[in-house]
Amino acid sequence: MEPKTIKKIGVLTSGGDAPGMNAAIRATVRAGFFYNLEMYGIYRGYEGMINNEIKKLESKNIAHILERGGTFLKSARSAEFRTSEGRKKAYENLQKHGIDALVVIGGDGSLTGAHLFFQEFGIPAIGLPGTIDNDLSGTDSTIGFDTACNTAIQAIDKIRDTATSHDRLFFVEVMGRDAGFIAINAGIGSAAAATLIPEKKMPIERLVERLKARTKALKQSNIVIVAEGGKSGGAAEIATKIKKLLPYYDIKVTILGHLQRGGSPSSFDRVLASKLGVAAVEGLMQGKYDVMAGVINNKIVFTPITKAIVDDKEVDEDDFRIAKILST
Repeated sequence: MEPKTIKKIGVLTSGGDAPGMNAAIRATVRAGFFYNLEMYGIYRGYEGMINNEIKKLESKNIAHILERGGTFLKSARSAEFRTSEGRKKAYENLQKHGIDALVVIGGDGSLTGAHLFFQEFGIPAIGLPGTIDNDLSGTDSTIGFDTACNTAIQAIDKIRDTATSHDRLFFVEVMGRDAGFIAINAGIGSAAAATLIPEKKMPIERLVERLKARTKALKQSNIVIVAEGGKSGGAAEIATKIKKLLPYYDIKVTILGHLQRGGSPSSFDRVLASKLGVAAVEGLMQGKYDVMAGVINNKIVFTPITKAIVDDKEVDEDDFRIAKILST
């Protein structure tokens, strides 16, 4: 498709928030200003698009947001946008403002919305991978993933102080939905006794044997990392099973939950988000539509949205092997 003349770009964040989303917004808007484009903020994601919560952005709107967690454009899930009537209403609102193209920052559901919009109404769109889960293909890391891993490890370090002081066994549940990226990185980075992820099923019996071996080795603390979408169940469920088999353990459960989504983005996430924000604007100007911008081997790449959201991205086998070796 020949590049369209783009004069006005709308930017939105959708789905779960991720540290670095503000940095991505800032970079997108600043890049637009650099190329003499008008930039519009669409508040509360697709729901805001339907409700015409669309405002022209100026430099003052994006001042001092680089270091802030969350998203100043807000985010929301929209059941109405899943309907053709809802998407038509959203399109009509974009037409009112003369918006030529979109930059959508979010996870697989958000990028799916951008794809549908392009297919139905021809609105050029580029997606940016904004999710702590790191479960999108077409990029080595998603915006927010590094910060979420740092947050998890910092929390686990604090938990270990208590675990060591009282000879306790802690089960710590981290986020990631159906992907074990946060869990495996947190497991390696916090010297976990074991890491349970959705991609690999660990029988309870094997976990019991590992814990027994660590007891014999006089390990001072035991922390087991559990991905929330693990095949063996959540942290609380697994802890209950282990207590029945190892009654002498003082077992505690900590669910980190949404703690991992908040906070100031790491240096890595700020830089990643900034690179991708500029890439999105330049990609739209070059005629790259219906794609997700990502970074692979430190190079900007554009992947069709349909491929980015469908292709399975799995935890590296080496990472899992390393976690296993280091937990013995």
